[in-house]
Amino acid sequence: MNLYIPTLRFFLALMIFSSSWPVQAMERVYQSPEDFIAEVFMANPPAKLLWLTQDAQSEVSNILGHAPRQLRQRYWSADTRTLWILEEIGKEELITAGFVVQDGRIEQAKVLVYREGRGMEVRYPAFLKQFKGAALSKGKYLGQTIDGISGATLSVYAMQRMARAALYFDQLSREK
Repeated sequence: MNLYIPTLRFFLALMIFSSSWPVQAMERVYQSPEDFIAEVFMANPPAKLLWLTQDAQSEVSNILGHAPRQLRQRYWSADTRTLWILEEIGKEELITAGFVVQDGRIEQAKVLVYREGRGMEVRYPAFLKQFKGAALSKGKYLGQTIDGISGATLSVYAMQRMARAALYFDQLSREK
């Protein structure tokens, strides 16, 4: 009987200690950007560049909550569709997502690469289908509500910011 008490204490301490370890981020590639482009356009069209003017940089800063990482944004287009591959920090790591925009509305959203330790539920179709049909409303916000995911709040916010940026970039690309 005395042998079991120290062993039980050891295992309880081990369980408590191991549950407080930080979750290690691991890069999960669900689809390469090249494969996503080929899937959307049934080919691999040449990339185009959208140069961000100072006014555009200011708007993108308001959308993302920080200055854009680059002054030019790569995109692909055919007919009235544009495809944007964007990256945004979730909690600590970058999330790479693709957005297809047609006629000013999101046609498809997809998480391509997820690097966070938690919150990967944003990649599931049940979450992503909420973006379908979304357009920018006044103030450059999404015109429809996106439900959150418990435990993935920052990843959900990152996806919303990227969707807003993709829609804004689409507007700019049509003004050229």
